[in-house]
Amino acid sequence: MTEHIIVEDEDSTRTITMRRPEKKNTLTQEMYLTMSDAIDSAQSNPAIRCLILTGRSGVFTAGNDIGDFLQAATEKHEAARPRNAVIFLQSLVNNKKPIIAAVDGIAIGIGTTMVFHCDYVVASTTASFSSPFIQYGLVPDGATSLLVPQMVGHQRAFSMLVMGRPMTAEDARTAGFVNMVVPPGHAVVEARKVAREICALPADAVAIARKLLKLPTEDLVRRIGQEDHFFGERMRSPEAIAAFQNFFLRKKR
Repeated sequence: MTEHIIVEDEDSTRTITMRRPEKKNTLTQEMYLTMSDAIDSAQSNPAIRCLILTGRSGVFTAGNDIGDFLQAATEKHEAARPRNAVIFLQSLVNNKKPIIAAVDGIAIGIGTTMVFHCDYVVASTTASFSSPFIQYGLVPDGATSLLVPQMVGHQRAFSMLVMGRPMTAEDARTAGFVNMVVPPGHAVVEARKVAREICALPADAVAIARKLLKLPTEDLVRRIGQEDHFFGERMRSPEAIAAFQNFFLRKKR
């Protein structure tokens, strides 16, 4: 467990909140495991009908802690990629309950990845979505190479996943992966309204319909494995290590 993740159950909804304000809610290995556990434990709890993913302090998440990337990339063992991120992504894929993203501020890297696994997305006008993996010499993760082209089309997916161009909340709504745009600070409030609406529906019918709408779990798990293989290879590449080091040099200036 970590103090950087808050898990709250209210009525029939579990809210998972990322809270590491001094680091823009960047995700540590412990945070991944805590979120994974919060998702997994909800699966066998009939009292939990819906999940909400959100962040504190006007930020969703700035993504993976680059320090973890650099440490993993320079360690002398085969499994260079931080594995806890993959465990978390697998929890998202295997989750069987409706999940809502409430996005205030930036959603970078895996922050955007997790949004594409959600069933309903509420974003504030300050929200932005970006997947700058290629700029760091890496590749897309979390089955986004499968999900994003299907959701927004190949051209938008290329712009986002390969070129690393960010999308505003309005851009994302136009592209089709954000349902509604609200004023800053209102994303969680609106997400809870949506959760109450979902929880009022027949649970079994919701579960079956949701499964029919989603890509097959085995396809997503297989793609995560493929991406993770390339991600691990790329993380140990000289250009990726240089990009991580340059990130910290820029921060010192």
